[in-house]
Amino acid sequence: MSGRLFILSPANCAGKRGQQLLAPTAGGQMVARLRGESGVPLGELFAFMSGLYFRGKLAYATRFANPPSVGNSSTASADKNPRDGTPAAAGIRGVHIITPSHGLRGPDERMRLDDVRAFAGQAIDIANDAYRQALEASARALLADAGPCDIVLLGSIASPKYVDVLLGIFGSRLLFPSDFVGRGDMSRGGLLLRQVTAGSELPYIPVAGAVRRGVRPPKLPKLAR
Repeated sequence: MSGRLFILSPANCAGKRGQQLLAPTAGGQMVARLRGESGVPLGELFAFMSGLYFRGKLAYATRFANPPSVGNSSTASADKNPRDGTPAAAGIRGVHIITPSHGLRGPDERMRLDDVRAFAGQAIDIANDAYRQALEASARALLADAGPCDIVLLGSIASPKYVDVLLGIFGSRLLFPSDFVGRGDMSRGGLLLRQVTAGSELPYIPVAGAVRRGVRPPKLPKLAR
């Protein structure tokens, strides 16, 4: 395979932090930015909602994405680096985030309060047509653009709510870190941040045919202060 793209599972936009942002009396810097013209990058917004787990996924994917240098307009950006969103030449994004209502989006795409409302109003469930159809359409567009790339899912592979949709489109090309099996969200987030610090990628295996649930591994060792 030539290159590697990452798909990140979404934050819970209907959870406590999402509701805090949407409250009529909400204040603070994040809310002010969401109400402003420039908005908030999707990656930063989901990290705010989800905490350690999403921060780990985003940092890891940004560090190790290796996308093709050229893509068409459906998944490429003319003024953003395909790896991390900084100004650079055109190319396919290396990091794609599942959203509840907008399909796959880039971490640098700007979101506003209306987007948060849309996210919070859609269940991340394959029985929800609005969510599933948006994800299917954007995943098919990515498949058409990606060429012979590996597609790595950073998220729970034990749940069908996005795995089944992506597996039906990417098939054997959909991979995940084998070290995720048996780990909870916080453990995955901590593991990913450690790998970023070490500059070392985890091993990946195909989702198709994999054991999706396993024995919980030992706790991660504490980081040296």
